[in-house]
Amino acid sequence: MISPITGTAAGVPFTALPPAHDDGAAPLIVTWHMLDAPRSDAAFAAALPMHGLPAWRVHLGMPMCGARMVDGSMDAGLALMREDVLMSYLHPFVRQAAEEFPDALASVRAQLPVDDGPIGVLGGSLGGAVALRILADTGIPVFAGAVVNAAVRMRSVVDLFPGEYPYDAESEKTVDSLDFLAKADALAGRAPLLVVSGELDHPGLRADASDLVDALGEGSELLTIPGLAHPLAEEPGIEPAPQLPPAREVDAGLTRWFRRHLTDAGTSS
Repeated sequence: MISPITGTAAGVPFTALPPAHDDGAAPLIVTWHMLDAPRSDAAFAAALPMHGLPAWRVHLGMPMCGARMVDGSMDAGLALMREDVLMSYLHPFVRQAAEEFPDALASVRAQLPVDDGPIGVLGGSLGGAVALRILADTGIPVFAGAVVNAAVRMRSVVDLFPGEYPYDAESEKTVDSLDFLAKADALAGRAPLLVVSGELDHPGLRADASDLVDALGEGSELLTIPGLAHPLAEEPGIEPAPQLPPAREVDAGLTRWFRRHLTDAGTSS
């Protein structure tokens, strides 16, 4: 097995897995990990390596995670969550990850032998909101996307935290800006989308996943994974760990999805 390549791209840490065959410049699939386990780029790469694809898989680190943890722990991020789960934690993480992506993408292309064609995008949980934002709110060419147990509607994620969130005008506007059901028209014309949903994921997130596929219609697919709760790996989820059986099923589904659309895009498998 080829060892992962680690580095930084415009300040964003990454773990990169090379394509199955070294045939020169290859397509690129970019991922954003969960804040649940696996909660680092290295751990996400181990959980969903998508081996065998004729494409680079570059797993980007989310803000304040992995190599960007403050003082080597998640404590600083947890403090932001306790301060204001939406305005100090969820929204800033998605916003930063999306805003830093164009420069990170340019840096990845400068460092690795990837082609300059459309990319694939993949996100898990909160990272799913980043992938959906790239699809809905940017013009970056994408050949196919996928999300796993994703934050399709940020309001549903906020509802997972204890207590009733004290929405005001600003936070209502913010949470609505991260409602990708409401942006289904923008998503529908962008790229085929696979929506992976764990059978044991939070009911609200499962409902949002199903509703998104219904709203997108042709070009989107729902893949339900039996026995999968919200996380894809065991705690603490920071270091690479052996792939769990439900994650193996997710990995197989993602590999089939991206292989199909790489072939449709003219890339030999």
